[in-house]
Order: sequence, then C-alpha cells, then structure tokens
Amino acid sequence: MSHSDLPCRESLDAMEISAAPVARTPDIERLSKLLTQAPLFNGLSSNEVARIARGVREVKVPKGEILFHRGDSCTGFHLILSGQIKLAFTSADGNEKVVEILRPGQTFGEAVMFMDKPYVVMAQALTETQLLHIGKQTFFDELAGDPLFCRKIIAGLSQRLHHLMADVESYSLRSGRDRVVGYLLREEEIRQDAPPEGRVSIRLPTSKGTIASRLNLTQEHFSRILHELSSAGLIEVEGRTIHIPDIGRLRTSLG
Repeated sequence: MSHSDLPCRESLDAMEISAAPVARTPDIERLSKLLTQAPLFNGLSSNEVARIARGVREVKVPKGEILFHRGDSCTGFHLILSGQIKLAFTSADGNEKVVEILRPGQTFGEAVMFMDKPYVVMAQALTETQLLHIGKQTFFDELAGDPLFCRKIIAGLSQRLHHLMADVESYSLRSGRDRVVGYLLREEEIRQDAPPEGRVSIRLPTSKGTIASRLNLTQEHFSRILHELSSAGLIEVEGRTIHIPDIGRLRTSLG
C-alpha cells in the first residue's frame, strides 16, 4: 500500500467524531427538533443534528431591531424559525436598498462565514422573529466529516447566487410592471393553499416601501404600477392585501 492509499489523520478524526454519540440533554433535544424544521438539515441522522445543536443558541429579535450591522464580525450563520428578516445596504445619508426578504426555513450568513469576512449588509427584523444562530466552528467540524452535507451547503449557496443573477437580469431587462407582476406571482406560489386558477388573495409580507426597494423601484413607482394593474382589472388593492380576480390572466399578462 502506498502512502497515498493511507487515510489522512484529519479524515480519521472526522469519522471518529461522526460516530461518537452525543449526550442528549433536554436543551440539545429541543434545539435538535428546531434544527430539523429547516430543509438544510433534512437527511442528517439524529446524532449529526445533535452534534450541530451543541453549537446553537436561540435568538429572539423584536420587530424593527437590527440583528447586525455592516462591518460586524460573523461568528456563524442564522436559521429563521418564525418571522421575517430584511437584508439591506444602507448609505451614509440613510438611503436603503433591500437585498432580500427572508422567511422561516431560510438561512443567511453562510457565505460571509466561509470567507471569514465581516458582514457586508445589515439585517433587521421586519416582524418579531425567532432565530437559531449556528456557531462557525461546530458547523465546520460537521462539514469535515460529511461530504453529503457539504454538497447541500454548496447547493444552497449556488441557489442563492442563481437568485441574485435572476435579480440582476430582472432589474436590467424587465420593466417595473413585469417585476411587480412577477413578485405577486411568486408570493402566490409560496402559499401552500393557493389555487392554481381563479381568484386569489395575497397579503404582502411587509410594507410597500420595503417591497419596492427589493424590486429596485421607488415607492412612488411601485404604487403607480399597482394603480395601473388595478385600473386594468388585474388586481384589487385593499391596504396590504392584494386580491387577484383571475390568477391565470395575471400570469398571461407577464411579458
């Protein structure tokens, strides 16, 4: 057997860690159950999830509170259990560009954690939000012993990059009207009970100003587009609730 055929010490250590049982305290059990709510941790054994749970802390953020600012150090990443988080850039004069509006089951901060860089955006709770913070070192230890888990992380980051590229395409090539219609259709698709055809109603998850920024529109332009869609009979606006008389017709209107 050649030297190259011998398993490296790090791989052996990772396999030994992976096989080691974890003491199941009530807190570890509770955090493990919370972790398994996220698609990211689907497919992991209960022992693997319990090991990650050892590096997890629960965070509750009131509505409007800033979780971190641009330039803050990153010590791990977050998983949203309930509520909504806004990621945004802010300028020195207070102007804001919303990058993402995140929902339960989504994670954020992984890319910055891997790069070992400070945060490049700020994160703010749009509603009262419950989060899990997964510590960096505990997470890296788990990645070292599980190639399949590594692939899931890479797939998640790749999907986020794909969404960002789609955003750039939308901002560059699609009209403001198409961006708003596309957003409404995506919101309709997220609902588990949404009918495929006919009348549907959508409750906007946050303020129109925040959604406008996410779509790279001014609030005035966003409101004007809603008015135009309403005049065309494609939607009915009732505060933050958007009624769509015929979802199929709205889809057809998208260029």
